[in-house]
Amino acid sequence: MKASDRYIKLVQWSNDDQCYVGTCPGLMLGGVHGDDEAVVYKELCLAVEEWIDVYTADGDPLPEPTSGKEYSGKFVVRVGRELHRVLALNALRSCESLNSHCVNLLREDLTSYGRN
Repeated sequence: MKASDRYIKLVQWSNDDQCYVGTCPGLMLGGVHGDDEAVVYKELCLAVEEWIDVYTADGDPLPEPTSGKEYSGKFVVRVGRELHRVLALNALRSCESLNSHCVNLLREDLTSYGRN
């Protein structure tokens, strides 16, 4: 396994830029862009390897890997008092715990974007 395999590489269409943009969150700032998704991915892979070479040459430790990362299933979200109240009341109306209600809302939101 190459060191670059330890980092997630994302290529997505940008409506703002009207092109594909490739990024590697957590490792490098900025990204690469172009009109061909496959070419952008290939260039992104090369850029990630170059960033790793820079870290190594500078004697800096590599950032925490993002690929294959384990998640606990827990995170804290601060929502403000009013949103907390609205969510709690809606959970009661739905006969759900606040946690279940929020999880269901998040799941519905992800489904509406075609992600799961």
